Amino acid sequence: MKILVTGGAGFIGSAVIRHIINNTQDSVVNLDKLTYAGNLENLLEVSDNPRYAFEQVDICNREELDRVLKQHQPNAVMHLAAESHVDRSIDGPAEFIQTNIVGTYTLLEATRSYWNNLSEKCKQAFRFHHISTDEVYGDLPHPDDDIDTVGRASARQASLKTDLQNEKLPLFTEQTAYEPSSPYSASKASSDHLVRAWLRTYGFPTLITNCSNNYGPYHFPEKLIPLVILNALEGKALPIYGKGDQIRDWLYVDDHAQALYLVATQGKIGETYNIGGHNEKQNIEVVETICEILDELRPLNNDAPSVGRANIEDVGRASARQDSLKADLQDLQSYKSLITYVTDRPGHDRRYAIDARKIEKELGWKPKETFETGLRKTVQWYLNNQQWCKNVQDGSYQRERLGVAK
Repeated sequence: MKILVTGGAGFIGSAVIRHIINNTQDSVVNLDKLTYAGNLENLLEVSDNPRYAFEQVDICNREELDRVLKQHQPNAVMHLAAESHVDRSIDGPAEFIQTNIVGTYTLLEATRSYWNNLSEKCKQAFRFHHISTDEVYGDLPHPDDDIDTVGRASARQASLKTDLQNEKLPLFTEQTAYEPSSPYSASKASSDHLVRAWLRTYGFPTLITNCSNNYGPYHFPEKLIPLVILNALEGKALPIYGKGDQIRDWLYVDDHAQALYLVATQGKIGETYNIGGHNEKQNIEVVETICEILDELRPLNNDAPSVGRANIEDVGRASARQDSLKADLQDLQSYKSLITYVTDRPGHDRRYAIDARKIEKELGWKPKETFETGLRKTVQWYLNNQQWCKNVQDGSYQRERLGVAK
């Protein structure tokens, strides 16, 4: 096969391309605009492979999409190109509407036109795989929620009160109704609806996957796990939104890449598959685990004065909850001392959790990494690849707080 991957220089897209080139005989055309989060360094290990090609193209550019499709003649499209950071969508939603909605529409129309001109045999084999997120579903009941309050608030789950009393909390399934909370998730929900409409109206062969939070190597450091790792290594505050009790289901990116390829090649047209890691963790648990791994792999002691020293004043000013933080840092024994609680994100979803039984039952996929093994690999990768971390922070983003615009 020849697969066109949009957003292939991004975090998940590059993992998909590395998986395809390294583990199959298929060819890949990487189509990426190369925004701040797109980085061709993520693909250095496969960039010289004759089965790999790169096209710097915006998915909103119909003329260029037509050219790429005609020139490369792909057998499938895996659509990952998207603006994806919730905090950025709060500060500037227009870019999310343009890329995630208008861009998906433009790609659907260009690909449908290309597909219509294929032979009948090639049309039958073709597929358009749209990669989405679990955030389109909104949020789920949290273990700490008040039973009566949640029972009244949730009109879509009549049995919720009983479930909470029995400590049996619901999960996102492929039938869960959409209730997006942020500009980002609303734009992704819209793109999902477009993809399904193109199947229903035009018979265009589409599939959709909705995944839980990814983590792993090559993750741009605006997201929680890489942000915490890099801040900790520089002795900067580790910001925790609200109480840090928000729950996410964590999925190692290489496991996700394998699942995506499986759906693209073996999934049933018209189906949706939820992909999760079976790892529900509170954000504070994630951060504390990172700190524990760093304490082991890069311990703080008097022989490493560069860590946790240069930024004492900055951290001291930033931390309203710890008047003694400055003193603590001077005798820092654990990275956990850098944890700082900050004002929560507006409209922050409290809990996500994926029911991934469908993809396991129908396609035989389940994650290989536990959260513990995957997170240790991730921390070690960042320790070993500090130059990559420096290169991706080109001055436009310095790990400052986003998502607080009024």
